[in-house]
Amino acid sequence: MSFTRRTMIAAAMTAAFVAAPYAASAQTVMKLASATINDGQHEWQKLFAEALKKRVGDKVKTEIYPASQLGAIPRMAEGVSLGTIEAFITPTAFVTNLDPRFQIFDVPGLFKSPEHQYAVIQDPAYRDHLETMFLDKGLRVIGAIYNSPTVILLKKPGTTLEAMKGMKVRTFASPLQVEPMKSIGVIPTPLALSEVIPQLQSGGLDGMLAGMPILTAFKYYDVAKYVTDLNFSQILSVNLVNEAWFKAQPKDVQDAIRAAGREAEQQAFPWVIANNKKANEAWLANKGEILKLPEQEQETMMKNFVALGTKIVDANAATKKEFDVLKKVVDAKAPK
Repeated sequence: MSFTRRTMIAAAMTAAFVAAPYAASAQTVMKLASATINDGQHEWQKLFAEALKKRVGDKVKTEIYPASQLGAIPRMAEGVSLGTIEAFITPTAFVTNLDPRFQIFDVPGLFKSPEHQYAVIQDPAYRDHLETMFLDKGLRVIGAIYNSPTVILLKKPGTTLEAMKGMKVRTFASPLQVEPMKSIGVIPTPLALSEVIPQLQSGGLDGMLAGMPILTAFKYYDVAKYVTDLNFSQILSVNLVNEAWFKAQPKDVQDAIRAAGREAEQQAFPWVIANNKKANEAWLANKGEILKLPEQEQETMMKNFVALGTKIVDANAATKKEFDVLKKVVDAKAPK
């Protein structure tokens, strides 16, 4: 073998060894953040990661960070908005500060059941619209899943609205949770999920609005035993990705992310329904109680909440426009 040929081979081998670390580091990392664990949001993340790997193999490395490992909810919302976190899944009420249009999904009484919400969100035309609704804020919706009904956890029994008056209750930061609570005499207190249990233990809080799966996953029955099933809204969780990061991916990866998100939505729904049932059973098994308001009081509360919610979304022109679009689909998919 000539000196020149040996030199060329050696150079090529050297280049290959040098390039190898750079090829490895070129793998795209997609951090998936949430505040919760062992619930529908966490399940969607796992299903999404599997569906994405099936499509693109090791081109994208997904890393799941549940239970606020990447910070409190406001920090994670800020992170996905700025691009320091690629993806964040959360109830829509927690990101109304990023865009008030997220409020439209939280109007009391909008969805009659989990199945109704699922039918609306999975309407093909509306689902496509939802994906791109927040692109002007640099956010793309690649996941939208039913979460749970809204219940209120209390340290004392809340069998009537009168019994709840004056109680300090952790709410989502959305006006559509804050204002309804004010209207029944509850003191709404927006707070990071990680701070709730210490505040309940110290007396800084009397309760919280949440979905039952969160209460059982974090064993809230150890600090408060009473849940009143207010059920004034069906919580929708959305997985947001930073649009600048998304657009920086190759076209095949973009397509795979979108398809994996939709696949995970459909797979997650029956799991979430079953998990909500198991959460109720687990609550009762751990000596918690699930209460309801008197029927007439529930009806009156809902009537007032619906009027208040409609007034809130109508106050912002962009929000009202999006609510009107959503409401047409809601009415078309309503149970007969």
